[in-house]
Amino acid sequence: MRVIACQERGDPLMELIIRGRNIGISDYLRQYVERKIGKLDRYLPDITEARVELATETTRSAGEVQIAQVTVRVDGTLLRGEERSPDMFTSIDAVLDKIYRQIARYKGKRQDRWRGRGERLPIPSEELEEEPEREIVRRKQFRTYPMSEEEAIEQMELLGHDFFVFYNADTGEVNVLYRRRDGHYGLIEPELA
Repeated sequence: MRVIACQERGDPLMELIIRGRNIGISDYLRQYVERKIGKLDRYLPDITEARVELATETTRSAGEVQIAQVTVRVDGTLLRGEERSPDMFTSIDAVLDKIYRQIARYKGKRQDRWRGRGERLPIPSEELEEEPEREIVRRKQFRTYPMSEEEAIEQMELLGHDFFVFYNADTGEVNVLYRRRDGHYGLIEPELA
């Protein structure tokens, strides 16, 4: 893992964390990521942290796959994207395109709220589709009982769901259990900011 603090043009400091999983990060690859992530600051100067995880996986169908995952923290909001391709640089470029679109949506929502105007993002306008206004169309309430993580996995499997919300008896908190792409499980433990 490598932590780099970036600062350009007197902007606030952005912490950049680059991590490799099953891959060595060369100086050229690190510099490429730094240069690309550094440009995000131009369109959203409030970025406090950017995490980049680069990984290599071997799959039966596609052989070796290069994965780039970027998570950007802005004023308590997370923007996240992941892309996979046979080439790491292609994955990095593709995930950054995804992040640019998320920044455009994020800024659009903030501009609508504050009636401000911002600078134009480097995305052709035909790629930015108008999204319909989202609303909650269904609310569901359910009774939950304290259970261990193992019991939650069992319950999720019995229901056939990809995620399961439960009250963790060990921690006394509400957690979310989910199935990962690799077949293992993930656990979300919310914290108040």
